[in-house]
Amino acid sequence: MRAVAYLRPVPIEEEHALVDVDVDRPRPAGRDLLVAIKAVSVNPVDVKRRGRDDAPGQPKILGYDAAGIVVEAGSEAKLFRPGDAVFYAGAIGRPGTNAEFHLVDERIVGRKPASLSFAEAAALPLTSLTAWELMFERIGVRLDCDQRTLLIVGAAGGVGSVAIQLARRLTGLTVIATASRPESRAWCEGLGAHHVIDHSQPLQPQLEALRFPFVDVILSLTASDRHLPELCRVLAPQGHLGVIDDPKGFDFSVLRGKSASVHFEFMFSRSAFDTPDIARQHEILETIADLVDAGTLRTTMTNNIGRIDAAHLRKAHALVEGARTLGKIVLEGFD
Repeated sequence: MRAVAYLRPVPIEEEHALVDVDVDRPRPAGRDLLVAIKAVSVNPVDVKRRGRDDAPGQPKILGYDAAGIVVEAGSEAKLFRPGDAVFYAGAIGRPGTNAEFHLVDERIVGRKPASLSFAEAAALPLTSLTAWELMFERIGVRLDCDQRTLLIVGAAGGVGSVAIQLARRLTGLTVIATASRPESRAWCEGLGAHHVIDHSQPLQPQLEALRFPFVDVILSLTASDRHLPELCRVLAPQGHLGVIDDPKGFDFSVLRGKSASVHFEFMFSRSAFDTPDIARQHEILETIADLVDAGTLRTTMTNNIGRIDAAHLRKAHALVEGARTLGKIVLEGFD
């Protein structure tokens, strides 16, 4: 089967940074599904994984977000059957979705929203799971009745684009997004943010101008190394700080005096450790599909750049590395 892989970490500008390969088609066993991939999207984790030099010279297939059709199911599978349209975010320790066929544990798979195309659906799984787990399961934001303030740093990216919608549609949170360009500001406003401030400027004066000297919940979604000192200043006493990237060398003890909580979110934890609640990701994706089909949430796809091949994936990786994308970049089909 056709796939796209990397052999060793090199700059994305080099033609062999990602290459087209032929590999054996996998076969499902246990609770695995074999999915014919129709569309994928690219996330920062794809770029990060491409920078690893694991088993140099051996083809390593990247890709996590996917939408496709189940073509075979393992003997223990019970949630899906051949012919079902699905979407999911994959697992960090298995070959990725940048291939014609892909094996995935059905417990981290949801039905594809019927109202979306495969490309539109592929934009959602990883970011929806990340935003949902961070807000509702790690931090404990309450559905419907939560009246606190929420600051989302880097809100125009994939996770922020879902977090804005979840917060506005499912909670009573006052949503303050950060964006540094006119187009990203407009994107956040269009998704429902109550206020948008500029993260390229000091945040505290902008929050005070909005009459929010402190915020109760902060989602730091990008560039946490740069923003954490100020975020700790504006976080309310007994507040909650959620982080999804990798701040280096920061002393979180500065929050001790506020009795504040820090929550790390890594969407792949459940699948990486086969946790007893791994099927919770299936349940979350089913809820996301219901919300999309009800018109409550919308896709965050902003750029469908073409077929799934090495040339188009190199372009997608370069755009993600540039850290100026809105929403999600998607690729569709092998032909």
